[in-house]
This record gives sequence, C-alpha cells and structure tokens, in this order.
Amino acid sequence: MAETTPLLAVRDLAIRFADSPAWTVHGIDFEIGRGEIVALVGESGSGKSASAMSLLGLLPGDTEVRGHANFDGTDLLATEGAARRAWLGRRIALVFQDPTAALDPVFCIGAQLDETLRLRHPELSGGARRPRAIELLDSVGIAEAATRLKAFPHQMSGGQLQRVMIALALAGEPELLIADEPTTALDVTVQQEILDLIWRLNRDRQMAVLLITHDMGVVADLAQRVIVMRQGRIVENAPAAQLFHAPAAAYTRELLAALPGRNAAQAAPPIAQTPLLAVDALHVGYSSGWGRRTDVVHGVSFALHAGQFLGLVGESGSGKSTIGRSLLGLIAPSSGRVVFDGHDLGRRSPGSAPELRARIGAVFQSPANSLNPRMTLDEAIAEPLRAHRQLDKAQLRRRVDQLLDQVRLPAAWRNRLTVELSGGQRQRVAIARAIALDPLLLVADEPTSSLDVSIQASILDLLRELQRENGFACLFISHDLSVVRELCRQVVVLRRGEVVEAGPTPEILDQPRQAYTRKLVASALWPDPERQRKRRLLRMATPAQHNEFALTD
Repeated sequence: MAETTPLLAVRDLAIRFADSPAWTVHGIDFEIGRGEIVALVGESGSGKSASAMSLLGLLPGDTEVRGHANFDGTDLLATEGAARRAWLGRRIALVFQDPTAALDPVFCIGAQLDETLRLRHPELSGGARRPRAIELLDSVGIAEAATRLKAFPHQMSGGQLQRVMIALALAGEPELLIADEPTTALDVTVQQEILDLIWRLNRDRQMAVLLITHDMGVVADLAQRVIVMRQGRIVENAPAAQLFHAPAAAYTRELLAALPGRNAAQAAPPIAQTPLLAVDALHVGYSSGWGRRTDVVHGVSFALHAGQFLGLVGESGSGKSTIGRSLLGLIAPSSGRVVFDGHDLGRRSPGSAPELRARIGAVFQSPANSLNPRMTLDEAIAEPLRAHRQLDKAQLRRRVDQLLDQVRLPAAWRNRLTVELSGGQRQRVAIARAIALDPLLLVADEPTSSLDVSIQASILDLLRELQRENGFACLFISHDLSVVRELCRQVVVLRRGEVVEAGPTPEILDQPRQAYTRKLVASALWPDPERQRKRRLLRMATPAQHNEFALTD
C-alpha cells in the first residue's frame, strides 16, 4: 500500500528539444507512491520516455526542461552535476529496452558488476564486491552465478542479459526503478519471467517501479496504476482495473480496441489440394569451424497453400527464423526437400535461382536495419524492380507510385529518406519492397514486434488487405501468439528446431495437446488485470496451493 506522501511528485513538466520549435511534453503532472508500480503508456512520440529520462538528466544537454520533480524532498530537475549523478543508480535506477546496447561487449559481466559496485558502494573492498556481485546475479535468477561472472554479453541470451541489467540496477539498492520497455524484444516465456522478477522485487523490497511501455498486456500483468500519454499530454490516469474495464478517454479506448488476438483469423478462400510450399524433413545448420556443422532445425515438415497465412511460433532459438532464411536462400539446408510452386529449391536448374527468388518476398523485424538509410523511398522500393524487371524510367516511376499507394503512403514522399520516417512508416516501405515483384510467397519475420499497438494493428490490416488483393501466401514468423491468433488460420509450434504440434490455430492455441504449447499459451499476456493476477497466483503457488486458485482462461 502506497503512503500518503508520494515518493515522486512531478509537477508541470515540459520538454522541448533544441531542433524543434514545439514542445514535446506539455506541462504534465503525475505521482508515484512508495512501493507502487505505475505504467506510463502511449505510442511512439507521446513523450513517455522523454519524461522519464528528464528526471535522470539523460536528455541531450541543449534540451529545455521546465517544471519540478520532487523525489523524497529533493527537486531532481533543480539538481545538477555530481549531486544528480549521486542519485542516478543509487536511489533511482534505470533498465533500458535493449541490454545488448546498454552492456559493454568488451568486458565480462563480472567486470561490469564490479565497476558498478565500486561506484555505488566505495566502502566495499575488492574482496567484498565479488560475493556481492554473485548475490546480485543470484537474486535476479541467473543460474550458476559465480561462473557467469566470467561470461561476456554475447555468450548470454536476451533474457539473461536483461536479468544482468536488472542486477546492475539493483546494485545501488534503489527506491525507484525506471524500466523503459524492458521486455519488448523478448519472447513470451522469457517476457513472463522478467515481469515476474520485477513483481517479486517490488513485493520483497517495496521498490517503486515506473514502467514505460506500449504493450497493454504488460501493463495489465504488472501495473497497479496507469498513466496514458498522447502527444505530450496525459489523457488518463487511473487504477489499472478501472482503466481496462471502463476507460474514460477516447484515446485509451482506441488503444485497447487495437489490441490483437481478440478476434480469430478471418475465413480464407478454399485451399487447393496442391500446396504452394511443401517443406519435408528439413534440416538446417550452421558451420562451427574446422568442418563441423551444428543443426538447429531437425526434420521440420509443413505445407503452405496459396492465399493462406501460416504462423510459425516458438521461443527464441527454436529455429523459426532459420527456416525463414533457408526459404529465402540465405542459408543452405543440410538435407530435406523444399518444393515451391512445383520447383525443388534444392535441385534448381542453372539460371533459375533469380527467377524463383523474385517470387518470394521478405519482410524483416527491424526496417531500420533492413532498409538502407541513404536511400530515398523511391530508390528503396525500385531496387528489386531494377534487379529483376526491365522497366523504363516512366514505368518504374508508375510502379513505385502504385506500391506507395498500396501501402498507404503518399506518392509525394518518394524523395524522402527512409530515416525520416517513423517505425511504422518504414515497415510499410519494407512491405512495398517485398511485394514489388508480385511474389507468390511472403516470408514475414517478426514484422510487428517492435511497433506500438495501434501501428501494429495497422500493419496487420495492411498485410490482410494486400493478401486479398495480391493472393500471396504468407509464412508469418512470430513469438506473439495474440497476433498469430488474429492473422493465421494455421499454426506450427517449434521447439529446439522440431515441430511440437501443428494444425488449425483455434485448436492449437485454445486446446494445446503438448506441455510446451501449453507453456507458451500460459505465458501470453492478456489485457485483463484480474486474469493476469490469477495467472500469477497460480504460477507462484506451490503444488499444494494449486487447488486453492481457480483459473478460468
């Protein structure tokens, strides 16, 4: 229960970046009680991350920040230099979205923990810091903590790295943890583990948490109170249960309405007897040096028909992206057959590779990485056309304009650089490139995982519309079961490179036969605080307590 006097009280916070004539954040007020979990939600550009970073002095030095942020009697915005640095990492700590970018790849985990402890606790000797580092790793659930001190970031999984980030944050024993999108890049089971960890830290240490996210499922799972921002203003501030069941603001209702998974995939046209794509006993591996090869996909088989969305789901490391890359010709299979449109891709005749490749399009997870930042929209979309079609300048321009229209982008933007667009707009450019050659098959690898909920919904709608217009089949690779439930009528569940079960999406996700699939489904977040509370009670309960909790999913 939060005390009457808040731990943090923000008043009239306004932020303006040096390169912008307009204010990004417009005089907002909010509070965080001691031991309270508060979610700050909104779309990209709403000002939620800027508001949190301003409290720690992490915005660019030429940013104009006004207002007050009273933290336990001290105005953070009026504190500068060494005095502010003394707060950062001690009484207030921060966990970033991407631990691979936040951790130094040159130093082992132990060295980075030791440096943090030396700065936060100068009274500790070198001999005392090592057992404290082990204790911190153990407290965040890192197995064999003493051994892991020697590991480098590249030797650990995404979930383990996020646990290390939380351990670094805990080194100063903070009263407030600011978690900025801490689970966005994680698969559903690892995401649930990280959320459970934050929940335990809040319960056991009475540590307040400011959770910055666009994922309303994460909000429902963890937050006690929710602050909704839009265009730099707070549009709603309410207890989580009230906000999800009776949202007051129209914008909040729009956010909740855009959540995927509430509707099953729409009916598809009749399926032809012969599949467009038939994968049979596929093995794919990577060379590990000295002539050795390690398979990560073990005898996978499935079929995909024209006009069908097929979901390929599983945890990180299950082999789903490797399968997608093998279909695109980026990785050579070790064995097995892949028959596409009647052609065995493993037995292509000379000269047929470019023709077949042109009939398979690809949309990747991060358009920031898959698009050339030096290219304009016109150049990016025209590139595959120039490589595979003999079009004159006028024909090329007409086709690019047609594609821009298909992905709902103005033709007047053709000369903009891709870096000038938002994440959702860049993903539309990536989709335009993927369909430029009228492919029969589209391989979409996590195309919406890094997008806000409303932008995610618009991209899913766009894929459905384009599929209806163009008739392509789509292999949709994802760890988000709610998205797969809404888009795909068929699903294949992978674990460690093998098919666990496959079939109609409602049958697999609503009545899973295998324990692994049940685990995936149980880890998927629902935008319902009461449902998530019951799930956590069941998850945290001992076997003897299970019968005390009724879980109705």
